[in-house]
Amino acid sequence: MQVFIAGANGQIGHHLLREMAGSEHKARAMVRHLEQGPKLKQLGAAETVLGDLEKDCSAAMKGCDVVVFAAGSGPDTGPDKTTAVDQDGAIRLIDSAKAIGIKRFIIVSSVGAENPEQGPEKLQHYLRAKHNADEHLKKSGLNYSIVRPGQLTNDEGTGKVSVSATQEDSSKIPRQDVARVLLEELDAGAGVNRIFYVVSGDAPVAEALSRL
Repeated sequence: MQVFIAGANGQIGHHLLREMAGSEHKARAMVRHLEQGPKLKQLGAAETVLGDLEKDCSAAMKGCDVVVFAAGSGPDTGPDKTTAVDQDGAIRLIDSAKAIGIKRFIIVSSVGAENPEQGPEKLQHYLRAKHNADEHLKKSGLNYSIVRPGQLTNDEGTGKVSVSATQEDSSKIPRQDVARVLLEELDAGAGVNRIFYVVSGDAPVAEALSRL
């Protein structure tokens, strides 16, 4: 498949490009600046394309089979940027994908997005933005996968995770393992039209996803 990656220059995006380099899929990595392109190609992108999530990205996505939204402003950025990227940027990309005929959309959300008001006060705006994007995707008519990882770390991945259809806890998970889950979901599609939660666990990624 030709896979369009929004957030390719982020940490999960970098890991996903490395994982995809050894797969049969081709990654089209969206960048905001031309100088970011060579590094992403070294990591494994088949091609790079200019785009900005705060603008229309339809032209950048044309010809792709699936979109992976791994972008995020992060909970520590200001509320305006969070709304612009995590909510409005995701919603705009969902609508654009549907308009140009892309059928499948995978989004990286967050544990806590199911009930933003129950999260820590400083995270509620971030979680609400994720929640709104997730709800829009669910209603879009696209074949969606909503991945809600626990607390993200930069530890080396173990390749073993726990996947569940309901939130069990907000345990940690290395970003590298989140990327491995995204690649497995691209391949197997066990989580299509589902929301699922992923944290570090004892099962290999493929096995854990197959239990959904």
